[in-house]
Order: sequence, then C-alpha cells, then structure tokens
Amino acid sequence: LSSLKKFDEIKKANQAAAKKLVEEQLSSSSEDDDEDAEVKQGKILDKTFTIYTSQTDGDASELERTRQYMNEAFQSGAMTCLICIASVKRNQAVWSCCGCFCIFHLVCIQKWAKDSLFLVSSPLTDDDFGKKDYPWPCPKCRFEYKRSETPSKYYCYCGKVENPTVDPWLVPHSCGQICEREFKPSCGHKCLLLCHPGPCPPCPKMVTITCHCKKAKPVPRRCSAKEWSCRLPCGRTLLCGQHACENSCHAGDCQPCPRVSKQRCICGRQTAERLCASPQWQCDQVCGKCLPCGNHTCEQVCHAGPCGDCPRSGKRSCPCGKTKFTLPCTEDVPTCGDSCDKVLECGIHKCSQRCHRGPCEICRQEVEKQCRCGKHTKRMPCHKPYLCETKCTKIRDCQKHQCRRKCCSGNCPPCDQVCGRTLGCRNHKCPSGCHRGSCNPCPETVDVKCSCGKTVIKVPCGRERTIKPPKCKQLCSRPPTCHHSTQEKHYCHFGRCPPCRQPCQKILTCGHLCPVSCHDEALVKQTGLHQSAGPWEQPSEPAFIQTALPCPPCQVPIPVECLGQHEVSPLPCHAANPYSCKRFCGRLLDCQNHTCMKECHHVTKLNSSADGKKAGPECSQCEEECTKPRPAGCPHRCVLPCHPGDCPSCLQMLKIKCHCKLSVLYIECLKLTCADLKEKELLISCRNQCPKELPCGHRCKEICHSGSCPLNCSQKVKLRCLCKRLKKEVQCSKIQEGQVSLECDALCKEMKRKAYEIKEAEAKAALEEEKRRQQAELEAFENRLKGRRKNKRRKDEVEVEQSSWQKYKNLIMLPVLGVAVVMV
Repeated sequence: LSSLKKFDEIKKANQAAAKKLVEEQLSSSSEDDDEDAEVKQGKILDKTFTIYTSQTDGDASELERTRQYMNEAFQSGAMTCLICIASVKRNQAVWSCCGCFCIFHLVCIQKWAKDSLFLVSSPLTDDDFGKKDYPWPCPKCRFEYKRSETPSKYYCYCGKVENPTVDPWLVPHSCGQICEREFKPSCGHKCLLLCHPGPCPPCPKMVTITCHCKKAKPVPRRCSAKEWSCRLPCGRTLLCGQHACENSCHAGDCQPCPRVSKQRCICGRQTAERLCASPQWQCDQVCGKCLPCGNHTCEQVCHAGPCGDCPRSGKRSCPCGKTKFTLPCTEDVPTCGDSCDKVLECGIHKCSQRCHRGPCEICRQEVEKQCRCGKHTKRMPCHKPYLCETKCTKIRDCQKHQCRRKCCSGNCPPCDQVCGRTLGCRNHKCPSGCHRGSCNPCPETVDVKCSCGKTVIKVPCGRERTIKPPKCKQLCSRPPTCHHSTQEKHYCHFGRCPPCRQPCQKILTCGHLCPVSCHDEALVKQTGLHQSAGPWEQPSEPAFIQTALPCPPCQVPIPVECLGQHEVSPLPCHAANPYSCKRFCGRLLDCQNHTCMKECHHVTKLNSSADGKKAGPECSQCEEECTKPRPAGCPHRCVLPCHPGDCPSCLQMLKIKCHCKLSVLYIECLKLTCADLKEKELLISCRNQCPKELPCGHRCKEICHSGSCPLNCSQKVKLRCLCKRLKKEVQCSKIQEGQVSLECDALCKEMKRKAYEIKEAEAKAALEEEKRRQQAELEAFENRLKGRRKNKRRKDEVEVEQSSWQKYKNLIMLPVLGVAVVMV
C-alpha cells in the first residue's frame, strides 16, 4: 500500500510539472523566436484590422495607437502589471482599465481594490460606516470605480467571453470576435475591429451632415470628423439682444458679447459703461422710498420691484417672544417683565434675566467640565472651554506618526506629512501624503533597447533593471577569435560573443583527437591577487581573465587489470596503468582462518602451479587471537594465537559464589562445564546451613542449596490461651497451618467472673458516694441563702471531729470510680 501511495504521489507530481511546462511554453512570447514569428504576428494584425480597413479603403492611419497596444501584447515583457511589477503572460487572468487601458493581473487588481476600500473606510466611525459607497481608483490613471464594479471574473477585452481560451493565432487575452463596443464619444456606431486591447479607433462610417451654423449644404464625411465649419460669419443674435455674433461658423453656444455700452443699474438712478454680456448691475445707494405706512423709508440697497410692507407693522412680539402686542409702527414694543428663558450659547442653561432687548449675556454658571479628551475634569464657568495640556498619543491613519495634538477628542486629523518613501522603481519617491499600505506604482515608462537599437519596448519605470532586452533578429557579424575558421551563427547580443562550442579536434600526444569544446578563450578565476587589510574589509568579487587553456588529458577508455587481479576496468588513456581497485586482497593466510586485509596489491607467485587465491610473501601475517567457539559455559578464550585445528582444554579456575551467596569457591572450568545438573549443584554448594529466613521468621535448617527453602518449619514454639494462664509447646509448621489451638478451662472462666464482680461493686460504691456529695453541696447552698445566724451557738455544743476516712474518702473514691467506668 505504501508503494502504491508513493507511486501515485510521484505520478501526480510529474503530471503537474508537465502541465506547468506546457502552460509556460504557451504563456511565454519567446516561443515566436523562429523566422516566421513576425510573419505570423503580421497576419494576426491584418486579420484584426480587415473589417475596419474595408470601411476606410485601406487607410490605417487612425490605427497606429491600437497597433502599438497590440504590438506590446505580442512583445515579451512589454505588458507589465504595475501592482506586482511582473510580466503579464497570455495564460494569466487579467483586467483592463477603461480609462487608461492599462492591463493588470486579476488577482492584483482585486487586492488593490480591497486595500483601497479598507484604507478609505477605516477612519470612519460606526455612524458613518456603510452610508456611502466609497470608490476605488485605478493604480495608473486614478479613474474611480464603484465598489460594485470590482472585477471578480476574467473576461476578454470586449467583455463578451468569460475565461477566453489561449489561441496562438489570436491576440493574447482576446476572444477573436468583433469588438462591437460603442465609440467614445457615442455616435450610434460600434467598433469594427476584432477583440483588441487599448482604445477603439475613431469611427470610420460615412455620414451626410451640415456645418455648425446650418447654412451650408450637407456633405458626406467620416463619423469621427463629422462636425465641420463653413468659415462664414455665424450671425446669431447674442444674449445682449442688440448685436450679432461676428465669429466664423463654430460649434456650441456663441461667446459673450465683447462690446461696451452704457447700462443703467437695477434701480435706474446711475448709468455706467459696462460690457454687453453683463447688463444687470447694482449701485451702492439705499433705495429710500417711502413705505406704505408713511412713517418709514426702504432701507434696501439698489433693487428691482416694489419695496414691500413696513417691517414694524402687524403683531410684534416682546424681546423674549412670550407676549405679542398690536402697536403702531411708530412705537417700540415694550418688555413683558417676565424672565427671558432663552437658551444661552452653551445650549444647556437658560437666561435668568427679565425680558430684555439685545443679546443675552454669556453663561456664567459654574459646572463640572470634562476636557475634550476626557482625561481631566475641572469646575469652571460654563461659557469657557476646557482644554487640558495632555498630548494625544494615538497613531494617525498613516499608522506611523502620533497625533501629538493637545486634548484630542480621539478623532485625530489625517497625517499632514509627505510620504517620501522610495517607490518600487527605486528612481522616484512617493509625493503623496503619509499613508498606510504600499505606495502607488510609478506611472513613468522607460525605453529598453536591444544592442543594435532597432528593437524597442516600453516598460514601467524600475522594470528596466529586471526586464530582458528585446531580441534582435540580426545575426552577429563579429569574426571568430579562436583557432576555428568559422564562428557559430547567433543573433545580435550585448557584451562579448558567447564562447565557441565547436569540438577542439587538436591531435593529442597519444594520437587521439581532443573531443571537448573549444577552450582557446576560457574564463579563469584569479585568486590571491589582493590581500585584505583586516576583517573589517569587505571581500572583493573574484576577477576572471580570458586565456587559452591546454587540451585536457585524453579520456579514451582502455581496459586495464588491477594489481590483485580482481577486475578489469576501462581507464582513461592518460591513466592507463596498473592500479589498485581499493578492495581487500582476500587471499587465505597460513592460519587457514583469516584472509589478507591489505588493500589490493601485487602478489609474487612462487611457482607457476600455485593457487591464485593463496597468500604470497607480500600479504600480511595473521596476528589475531584465536576466535574459535569455546565449550558451553566456558567464559575464557583460547591461550594460543590464531591457529589451525581444535583448541586445547581450558585449565583455568573459576571464582564463583555458592548458592547462599556467602562463600566464594574456586572450581576448575573444565569440571564445571563437563558436569551435569546434580554435580553442578554439589560443586557450587558451600556445605553450610542455609542463612535464609522462612516466612514464619525462623532460619532454614537445610544445607546450602539452590532455589526456594522448604516451608515445613520444625522449630518448637509456645502457644498460650486468651487469658495468658495456660501454655503449651508445639511445632511451628502446625501453628502456621492452623491445626493446633489452646482454649481457656473452667478455672480461667471463674477467675474472670470474680474480677468482674469486684469491679462492679467498686463502681456502685463510687456512684452512691457521688450522690451523697451532691446532696451535701445542695444543703450547703440552701443554708447560704437563708443567712447565717450570729452568736446562737450554745456553749455546751461540742464540735464532732471527722474521721480520716470521711475527710479523704472523696479523694480516694473518685479515681477508683473513674477506672471502673473505663473498664466497664
């Protein structure tokens, strides 16, 4: 199973490598290096332009820009993705901008759009997020696309076919169908070319159309140049209404009238010379006309139409707006006397003054204010803003610089520094503001030429260092510099000509011809020319010089036998001498046990009939010990050196411990190895009592022996009854087996009964004594409550002296009672 699994893995790897090789061959435009590549490219271009040129009678002057885009599509390395700065191959999915027609890898433009949308939407708050569909720009022309216009699939240039197949007879990434895209600006016609890169050419259709001023007769013209001028005066009336347009026939609206005339202002009081194009103007005088009320005049500056009603007529409100009055326009509205209650500028508190004219005062109420960043609080007047001195340490949207603004609210402004990083081209620096992510690609282009300068391609700036120069089809005309009369044909190239690869064919000293490639101009590395001054000095690059090398030794194979006659190998002609094959000699030595371990060497034969496998005088002498197997159980080696025949008997003494491991015995090796099991048991025994201990705790009575000791112990031990009065001597093995037991007799039981009765009587006496003591204490307590009687004892009363038993009976009985209770 493991072999089949490994075979399947190797098979899949080979198939993937073959598929990748085929794709690379199809995608690389260098496959057209044959002489008919240009002819093939020309046929494809002619086929693409056929329908268009048929409409223009063969005129292809308007197709130069489109031809340039198509040539770059065929040229290797000309089409480059500005995002990853890598060549765009014909088998890769691409996307083309509709503004600048620049081509990018589909994966690159998808990542570009995603990163652009993320950078735009990342500084937004949660309230603003999702309310606006932010666009993403083209990396080259900055043409903006909507989020929904992000490419997700690979289409051809005209957008008809998804995932167009790779066809060597079509323009790369083209579907081969008619473009049919509408011309820009739209004229109602569609593009006639086959699916192509770049912008569509001007419309070639013929239409009949008149001039701009509509005075001339209609004439047939190309749709792309259908608008024309008859060169006659326009004559249309200008916006001033007094003069006519004097310009020649033109498109669009006429220009403003350039003449000057006297024009009145809107109110008609002043007259001034002004351009006819702007007759409406205002003077700086106040109107001053009397209003309908008859008491006031119009205060508006120069205006047209009626002045309107008096602004002081009708119902008017007091300054606070709570009360309305109907008064003549000559009287001012009085204050109402109520509190103002207008919301002050702070937007929190109201004005506490009475109804007044003019603006309210500033809010002077003290409040607990928090600074803008929210880190500090302070009690101060409401109208004063509170800004702390703490500098914001948040990173701005560029993710490089700190905000450093005092008391920042968290909505840090965008970074105002210039990026200044070197672009991917390594020639220019990014002029944009400091930003996150990678900089926009350099939009500049550079010409890359071949050695002769006839082939030119345009590549993005910075790509000229890695792009290969275009291949020129002209043959190199330089003369050969080696001993050959002619040089191999090769195309125009940079630098020195490639080394000559023709066979040398010079005659060597052995008579053979030199078969290697020409080596008259070989590059040889020079070493040891510069001695470094110290470890700090950087090592210099090795120098190579071009010089003629001698012909190498002849490599023609010649069969040669080795010194020990083991093998015959073909050796190069220059080294065709007897050699050592590096094997062991392998000849049998005189000991008849080992072979010669010397490296393959020459052996002198003593006579012609000698065996070819027998050792000679040049072979080594055996100095090994005897390694023949010994009898079973013998740990000693043979005392003789390596020898033929059998080994002698072993006569050495063995130092070995007995069965009980207490004594050391010395026994002849020959006796021990030749003895049977019983004899070995007797030889290894020390003839002393076994020191091992039985499970019962007694010592084993047997003589020194092997294995485990017997369990039938014959030692006499004493056996007692439960009360320890009776005893008896019995064998230890019988006690271990549970065969013998000793029980108490009638006398033992009678003694146990008497001892129990004595203990019970003592416990009962102690209990009665405790009751009497408690009764005495109770009586004494009652007497103390009744009080003591003074001086009422009779003189004839005699105190009775207590006996010693009465005095100390409590001290004696309490311990006895405690012991009795414990025993019970």
